[in-house]
Amino acid sequence: MKRKHYEKELARLEVELVKLQGYIKSEGLKVVVLFEGRDSAGKGGVIKRITRRLSPRVVRVVALGTPTEREKTQWYFQRYVGEMPAAGEMVLFDRSWYNRAGVERVMGFCTDEEYWTFLEDVPSFELKLIHSGIILVKYWLHISDEVQEERFQRRIDDPRRRWKLSPMDLEARSRWVDYSRARDTMLEYTDTKHAPWNLVDANSKRAARLNVISHLLETIPHEDRTPAAIELPPRQPAGRYRPPDPGDYTWVPARYS
Repeated sequence: MKRKHYEKELARLEVELVKLQGYIKSEGLKVVVLFEGRDSAGKGGVIKRITRRLSPRVVRVVALGTPTEREKTQWYFQRYVGEMPAAGEMVLFDRSWYNRAGVERVMGFCTDEEYWTFLEDVPSFELKLIHSGIILVKYWLHISDEVQEERFQRRIDDPRRRWKLSPMDLEARSRWVDYSRARDTMLEYTDTKHAPWNLVDANSKRAARLNVISHLLETIPHEDRTPAAIELPPRQPAGRYRPPDPGDYTWVPARYS
């Protein structure tokens, strides 16, 4: 996809996202969007394009780290429940409770019993979220073996991106088939009528971003609640106020101008 076309479409969709944000806030909606997929599938890029024109007071990103020793003893879903939106909020999960169906399963971070209990519990857990008034949308970003290898190599070659590659990512790369089997089982058990998975072809990052945003806008019917045009009020007269000498302050060096 040509950059010019991509930027034009993205700008158009960003206007619609602002309308959606206003509708969520004015109607008191509670929205949860999950983003799952292999390492380097582009989850973070999609999330950034959704949020970059939106208010962090309305749209929040959750990317939880490794659970603490205390959290490991809690009900598995407990720390995710604490991140659920209040009325007028949308929460985007950069990975979610489905960690148990992916990395935890493949890397042996959970027992077989914990894994199968999770798969059995997820449909009812998500149904409870929906019954509580939450709009739940789930995305799985799919990439090919070849595309993942290209993206990993770009991260290795670019110091600005190298931080994205962890030892866990490299280990996951060597277990491509195991992750494929885990994904297939996850979809079999958790692709339900009340909370279906939406699969995204993410081999093209630009196309994936536009497709996800477009789908999200269609999934949540909304009306334009953009505030009406306003006029700036006149600035207060300075009167007797005189600003201090700029030399009295410490300024950041103007290395660029």
